[in-house]
Amino acid sequence: MEHLDVLIVGAGISGISGAYHLKTSCPSKRFAIFEGRSAIGGTWDLFRYPGIRSDSDMYTLGFSFKPWREAKAIADGPAILRYLHETANELGIKSLIRLNHRVVAADWDSQQARWIITYRHGPNGELTQLSANFIYMCTGYYNYLKGHRPDFPGEDAFEGDIIHPQFWPEHVDYRGKRVVIIGSGATAVTLVPAMAETAGHVTMLQRSPTYVVSRPGEDAFANWLRKVLPSKLAYGLIRWRNVLFQLYFYTMARKFPDKVKERLLAMLRNELPVDFDMTRHFTPSYNPWDQRLCLVPDSDLFTAIKSGKASVATDHIDHFDAGGIMLTSGRHLDADVIVTATGLELQVLSGVPFSVDGRRVDFAETFSYKGMMFSGVPNLASAFGYTNASWTLKADLTAEYVCRLINHMDSNGQAYCVPQKGHEELEPAPWLDFTSGYVTRAMASFPKQGHVSPWKVHQNYLLDLLAFRFGKLDDSVMHFAARPAPSGSSISLD
Repeated sequence: MEHLDVLIVGAGISGISGAYHLKTSCPSKRFAIFEGRSAIGGTWDLFRYPGIRSDSDMYTLGFSFKPWREAKAIADGPAILRYLHETANELGIKSLIRLNHRVVAADWDSQQARWIITYRHGPNGELTQLSANFIYMCTGYYNYLKGHRPDFPGEDAFEGDIIHPQFWPEHVDYRGKRVVIIGSGATAVTLVPAMAETAGHVTMLQRSPTYVVSRPGEDAFANWLRKVLPSKLAYGLIRWRNVLFQLYFYTMARKFPDKVKERLLAMLRNELPVDFDMTRHFTPSYNPWDQRLCLVPDSDLFTAIKSGKASVATDHIDHFDAGGIMLTSGRHLDADVIVTATGLELQVLSGVPFSVDGRRVDFAETFSYKGMMFSGVPNLASAFGYTNASWTLKADLTAEYVCRLINHMDSNGQAYCVPQKGHEELEPAPWLDFTSGYVTRAMASFPKQGHVSPWKVHQNYLLDLLAFRFGKLDDSVMHFAARPAPSGSSISLD
């Protein structure tokens, strides 16, 4: 049986970051990256819908170790995918990636102090096993094989095309056609202006409004700074400027939600026609950052609305019929194409079943340690980014911390580490404090967080930076073992 020191699962942003940090900080370790799909890139290879782009700036969505050099700060999907391929090629990571290798089970063996991993690979999906001392899960947070897709009454009667953005057909033709996009999140506000360029008309149908913020697609100051300073220095300065601005804005939204809401809506009024019903269509009932804000680069959504190529309908669906959608208000939306931008299906650790000494781990019964490990589960970490900032900021910090743990165990002759809740009374709370539908639908299956560190999940890069890069590893919660467990003993999942 093949043995690895570390197995990284997933070859998207998090997996490439993890590989870089392992190569740099743990150069003696033998590791591989398993990617279940036939290409690297994760989200940025999977999603192919019109206009696909980031909703975070590339100075923070980009890696800390690989400067973003293109002019656009809000980049399109193909540009981000090129960046990931370029990074993997330059750093010698591609040779470590095994495509079409899908992990289907992992069992921790306390007597051997290692994971036994079962995976499928090859054209026939052959089942094979290998062992690894440590698993770093970089598979993201949603189900790649299934999006959230409600069943709509009467949809079988609709004579046009119904498309989910997660599975966009390669050659769909919507030129000159009437398009209805169901949804109001980041995917919907991206699709509307992109499709409006060639469609006959695009309607964004939403049950309730979302906060939408416009900003330039290019960061003029950043592009100027890159001309007068060395690339890495300019990138670092802009990265920190954006990190601090994001943190400031989020803090203000939490402390002074009414004032921030007033400011966001005032900015929006300048983007829309004078007679536009902004209260109905763009004034949410919740506070800013109770859900993620939607980014509109270069006001493209508002430009499409003002031109008459796009419109917004805030209503509920009664049923589909042959020619479109009948709303509960009695209004009918004529459609040739309906796009169900209805969200993602969240999934813990890509749905892989984990067990410890033959006992299945129910992650809903665990507590999250620093937002990256799980109580009672040894030598397992997972990358999960921020909800209020760029994913990569937390992914980079998590990869650094994994390397610190591995090096600490090597230096002290230890075989494994496991966060243990002990007997302290933790006040359980949902892992993510977010009211978005795709989050609330899934939180019951996710780990819990506690009310105190290190069980509290901080949505704060500065706090995490201090804790992950400089915090004590051998704390009262993280337990280390110098050797495999004696025969017949096992790790407690409590």
